[in-house]
Amino acid sequence: MGQEHFEEVEGLIAKIDSENPSTLDELEQFRLRYLGAKNLIKPLFAKMKDVATDQRKDFGLLLNQAKNQAEAKFSTLQKQLKKRQSSEGSDLDLTAPGFPMPLGSRHPVSVVMNQIIEIFRRIGFSVVENREIEDEWHNFTALNTPDDHPARDMTDTYYLKPDISRMLRSQTSTVQVHEMESKEPPIRIISPGRVYRNETISARAHAQFHQVEGLYVDKEVSFADMKQVIFYFARELYGESVKIRLRPSYFPFTEPSAEVDVYWGLNNDDDYRMTKGTGWLEIMGCGMVDPNVLSLCGIDPEEYSGFAFGMGIERQALRKYKINDIRMFFENDVRFLRQFTSAH
Repeated sequence: MGQEHFEEVEGLIAKIDSENPSTLDELEQFRLRYLGAKNLIKPLFAKMKDVATDQRKDFGLLLNQAKNQAEAKFSTLQKQLKKRQSSEGSDLDLTAPGFPMPLGSRHPVSVVMNQIIEIFRRIGFSVVENREIEDEWHNFTALNTPDDHPARDMTDTYYLKPDISRMLRSQTSTVQVHEMESKEPPIRIISPGRVYRNETISARAHAQFHQVEGLYVDKEVSFADMKQVIFYFARELYGESVKIRLRPSYFPFTEPSAEVDVYWGLNNDDDYRMTKGTGWLEIMGCGMVDPNVLSLCGIDPEEYSGFAFGMGIERQALRKYKINDIRMFFENDVRFLRQFTSAH
């Protein structure tokens, strides 16, 4: 019973398969015929009642096949015809070979940052990142630099109006404060990120740059531990033959403190300008964490000690690639950046 309805649907499927509209107008007629409000498939659903009960499932599947086949054919032909119409209306030669897509490269600062992170990861330092907009406590006070401290001028930054207690961080030491406040020692971290200073822009300094700062707090941590970590870092980044030196210095959050220099050389006028005629280029500051900083962050300085270090990543890239002007990193000159395509 109802076998003729099966044959009618099968005939309709064959007809859909045989149709081949060659223009968008013909395709629209195809759509109206099989998918429109008064299409040829819809009346066949009403004949379901004439089909034997045990055959109704097969009849329904056959009707759905007809509908799906019409939809698929319409979608395929629509894409083909629109693409053909677009190409015929232009001078585009679809048989011509495509233009090669130029490959980009990582920025030299990103290359060096990743190298530094990997060097310290190998000796157990974890990477921790945090906010760039900070409050006065984390950017200054917790780092042993209260309101009236003259060292604030060294790291003067940019303040946000109308609430000038919010500012762009001037060092990633702020991340170390967050960690010491929230975690118990031992703490062994590095904190890479962008920082901001109210600096006069020159070949050696910029108002924005990138830092990696490190912190190690545990029991019986010594200055000798810090020196060995820094020496290891310098050899890994610059090679076994690198020359470094530590000069006594001052930072409000470390005591004793030192500046770390690497030997740049004095081979030309640019070398004299970059190193101020000394041949040495400062790459980082370091020192033993001031006991007052530990106390402010809730760590007992009688039980724990630690060291910290911080470096400008641009300074490392200047030394590594013998670049003579820090401003080049921020000019987005493609001719400059292309030189580092193979750097990573």
